[in-house]
Amino acid sequence: MNKITLIGNLTRDPEQSTTQSGISTCRFTIAVNRRFQQNADGGRVTDFFRIITWRQQADNCARFLSKGNKVAVVGELQASTYVDKNGETRISLDVSADEVEFLTPRSDGAQQERYSPASATAGNNAPASGGFVDVDDDTLPF
Repeated sequence: MNKITLIGNLTRDPEQSTTQSGISTCRFTIAVNRRFQQNADGGRVTDFFRIITWRQQADNCARFLSKGNKVAVVGELQASTYVDKNGETRISLDVSADEVEFLTPRSDGAQQERYSPASATAGNNAPASGGFVDVDDDTLPF
């Protein structure tokens, strides 16, 4: 079984393109910190993984992700070889993503109006910020 799960941050904005047959792709790189290894400076060791997504998932990644966003990626590790400009054969490891979960909250710039009992009685049904409503302890039935 070839399955890899990663959680990391985008190192730059994603790049979207389309194949010759019209299939949408999106490529981005994530930085993943190792849990326990430290480098000579005492900092954590970071690994970088190139990710490729396809079709609707590629469209969503290109639309909603940007540099610094945290994502969880589940996919297959794919190895390919190429010859660099010096004529040396190199191995490239890429992750073909099956799943990408956006872990950084979306900031759409829209200011959410906070729910309050006064606004509810005035007929304003604004959602509570984060889905929570302030409740007075004295009104609880237990």
